[in-house]
This record gives sequence, structure tokens and C-alpha cells, in this order.
Amino acid sequence: MEISEVRVRLVGNKDDRLRAFCSITIDHEFVVRDIKVIEGGGGYFVAMPSRKMSDHCEKCGAKNHLRAKFCNDCGAELAQNRGKKDIKGRPKLHADIAHPINSKCRQTIQGKVIAAFKRELEISKQPGYKPTALDPPEEDVPQIIS
Repeated sequence: MEISEVRVRLVGNKDDRLRAFCSITIDHEFVVRDIKVIEGGGGYFVAMPSRKMSDHCEKCGAKNHLRAKFCNDCGAELAQNRGKKDIKGRPKLHADIAHPINSKCRQTIQGKVIAAFKRELEISKQPGYKPTALDPPEEDVPQIIS
């Protein structure tokens, strides 16, 4: 596997641990978007794209995030701690959309993304800095013909 491109979009909120959103292109053919660079106690790390877990209201059947206290549709109070627990017994609130299946792949992705993030941080200090676009320009997007 070759990571052929990494695009980094810095996040300006210094009160949050989230530092950037990234996309990677694998083998010039496959893109993974919404990879996050997060600043932790031991330095920067990469979080793969995920979605919030949800369940359905017992009263009306509407979909609600697991942290919701009340139903978005009918307003009924929802039971707390509805989600499944992870290996450490913590509630599982997010599910990965894409992720590496072994540590070598994770290290490869994390190494490339963190290196690109640090380069973008340095470039951002230059006068006239323009943030990187994560999505390609419209003319680069293939048109689907049916």
C-alpha cells in the first residue's frame, strides 16, 4: 500500500484537542476523508473517520444519538447508558467508518498524516498562507453518465 497523497486542513480552535482534518489517497486510486489529527498527552495521534452510534426511541421509534437524554421527535426521556460497552467497559459512542486492520498499516498512515500535518503547520506561519482544499476542484471530479 502506498499513500500517494495527504491533504491537511488545519483547525483554528485552540481550546479543542482537534488540530486538523485530513484526507489520504491510497495508490492514486482510493481516498479516505475525515481523518482527524488530535493532540493528546503524548503528542499528536490520528483518529480514523467515524460516525456517532444511535438507537431508536422505545415510544415513537425515532433515531437518536446514544448520548441524547430526550427523543428528538417525541420528547420522551431516554434511558441512559443504552450503548454497548467496549473492552474497557466504557460506552461505545462511535463506530469506525474506515480503519487499518493491523498495527503496521496504522503506523504507516499515522506517520504520513502527522508528517504532512507538521509541514502544513510550518507553511501556515508564512505570510499569504492559503489553507489546503480537501476536496478536488469541480473540474477534477469525474462526471457520472447514466
